[in-house]
Amino acid sequence: MKVWIDMSNSPHPLLFAPIARRLEELGHEVGVTARDNAQTVELTLERWPAATIIGEPSPKSRAQKARVMAKRVRALGQWARSFRPDVALSHNSYGQIVAARMLGLRVVTAMDYEGQPANHLAFRLAHLILMPEALRNSRVRRQGASASRTTFYPGFKEEIYLGDFEPDPGVLVSLGVQPDVHPLVVVRTPPSRAVYHQFGNPLFGRVMETLGKDLNVHVVALPRHVEQRIAIEALGLPNVVVPEHAVDSRSLIYQADLVVGAGGTMTREAALMGVPTYSVFAGEQPAVDRQLERAAHLQRLQSADEFASVEPRSTPPRAIADLRARATMLVEIFIKATVSGAHHSARAGCEA
Repeated sequence: MKVWIDMSNSPHPLLFAPIARRLEELGHEVGVTARDNAQTVELTLERWPAATIIGEPSPKSRAQKARVMAKRVRALGQWARSFRPDVALSHNSYGQIVAARMLGLRVVTAMDYEGQPANHLAFRLAHLILMPEALRNSRVRRQGASASRTTFYPGFKEEIYLGDFEPDPGVLVSLGVQPDVHPLVVVRTPPSRAVYHQFGNPLFGRVMETLGKDLNVHVVALPRHVEQRIAIEALGLPNVVVPEHAVDSRSLIYQADLVVGAGGTMTREAALMGVPTYSVFAGEQPAVDRQLERAAHLQRLQSADEFASVEPRSTPPRAIADLRARATMLVEIFIKATVSGAHHSARAGCEA
């Protein structure tokens, strides 16, 4: 069986690495494409050097986004005609989903945010949709995720790959930061180019200013886009480091005393690792975040003054063995969905 996986955003290479590896262990062939968006290409090529890069960085306006997406759909279709996959797998890669359906391929997709407007497109075109249990009672049904085509899995997508790494104690040194510095705060910038985030985030700016005033705190800021890097560096904060390349964020978070996330994925990674975590996401709060908040793993920040004093954390992060056990279980759910989707396609072809 041939499986086509498309990486359209930075978390996707990490998410699909253990899934692709398991598919190959089972004897399936995996083909990978990636979109030039944030750190997606760099993270993809680290894991799949032969991956094909298709698509330009996402522009800000919706009209420009549509033109770039149409161009990518055409290019993805050309690639797929050559690879001849049995099933297309992604985490709501809209370009791949459209291209795959135009070619008559089976589509398996996953998603974990009900506030994404493009869900209406992806859910209606996909043959099978995978979502965290936290979204069961959200509005995803109205977006096209019918009961017959949706599988809700226990847990969070981040758990799939949090067990797929070995903490690197040298990650800080690679950034020019002294090892074992405390307190260490990791900050993730807002998804400023995303369709669901077409507004500013003044709270994030105030957080950066507050952290910058406390010279006892060491801050690593992880921007998504070039303009965010420029804006943070322009603040001239002496205690803030901005990496020039993609870093092993899981190892970095594992050493942190506090994580402040203005987006979703990295914020949940930290919360699920057992690291004290604040969310300053300015959009509609995701159902998965509300579940983490109810479980006291995540706190929604209302004011930068709430952490005027940052202290070293008092407890260690979650054990790697526990993270790996969760990952193994969830990977198998994705494998089952992918293989069943491809088998359905084969049966349909025979019946035709």
